[in-house]
Amino acid sequence: MIPTQMAGVVLVGHGGLDKLVYRDDVSVPSPGPGEVLLRVRASSINNTDLNTRTGWYSPSVTTGLTEDLGARGLEGERNERLASEARVAIGFPRIQGASIAGDVVAVGADVDRARIGDRVVVDPVIRDYALPEWGRGVQFVGNNTDGGYAQFATVPSVNARRVESDLSYAELSCIPCAYSTAEEMLVRIDLKQDELVLVTGASGGVGSALIELARLRGARVIGVASSSKEEMVRSLGAEWFIPRTVTDLEEAVARIIADTGRVDAVADVVGGDHTLALLRVLRRAGRYVTAGAIAGPLATIDLRDLIYKDLTMIGVANPEAESFGNLVDYLNQGQLKPLVDKSFPLAELREAQTYFMQKSHIGNVSIEIP
Repeated sequence: MIPTQMAGVVLVGHGGLDKLVYRDDVSVPSPGPGEVLLRVRASSINNTDLNTRTGWYSPSVTTGLTEDLGARGLEGERNERLASEARVAIGFPRIQGASIAGDVVAVGADVDRARIGDRVVVDPVIRDYALPEWGRGVQFVGNNTDGGYAQFATVPSVNARRVESDLSYAELSCIPCAYSTAEEMLVRIDLKQDELVLVTGASGGVGSALIELARLRGARVIGVASSSKEEMVRSLGAEWFIPRTVTDLEEAVARIIADTGRVDAVADVVGGDHTLALLRVLRRAGRYVTAGAIAGPLATIDLRDLIYKDLTMIGVANPEAESFGNLVDYLNQGQLKPLVDKSFPLAELREAQTYFMQKSHIGNVSIEIP
């Protein structure tokens, strides 16, 4: 029997960790036409949730999301109209949690009741297919609609993708944000077998997914991360490793290129000061794709690199449904093994986000829903 109230963490406004309020009297939503009701089992933490809570998307912010900024937020200091991932205002209160794994327990009108009992991962991008490709994402679960930091959530039935996998719910919860972002990045640059791709932030959720998905394609990987994480990054499949604190990234890559001949692509989730060097290490007609700016949103580039090397630069925020479908296929074929560094109970979401912001984790941080 589905209860009328549930436990959840409610975001009551932009700002610090205090804006996350745990409650056990939140109303359980009802699925509308074309929707399903999920019993949420796990929801992993992602940068989008933190960026939205703090107001980091506002153009007034020019630095990366530091631990201090993540803790205190920017209440009263940002442009509300641009304070979410979609560059629009969001409504409060809001239940965040974009990366959901769970079970279908009820369906709305026009949804086959046979869906009840499906074990699912949720594609967090709600699309309008009348819009152009890559611009179809009109809502993002946990930002524009309530998400998975609660015991129940409603999503469009088409977004709740049935999986047949032995992975735990915590592991499955890594797929919707980290892996869908990584897969879309590699789809957009059309990464091929035997190509060499440089992955920044290689120990994080998206970075570790990029390595795994690049290796599935038969590509070769240079991983960039903290020195302490070299062993783990190599174990994921990176053939070469560069410490993120290296003073001359171009020189470090040049030593590798001497063996491989070229860097075909860069998959960047870090941004900041290294961006110029990342363009410099690409071969002629190389591809640069970014889906994050954890080191800072503002970067200096030399347009002569872009122009005279005929480079392609791509930004990714809303993966296409086809990319998410690829992930479901990989899951059902047993080809993915997401890394869960640590799991926290829902009531400790503040502590979990604090841990996430310290950037000491490898892979993903999951929230388990009681």
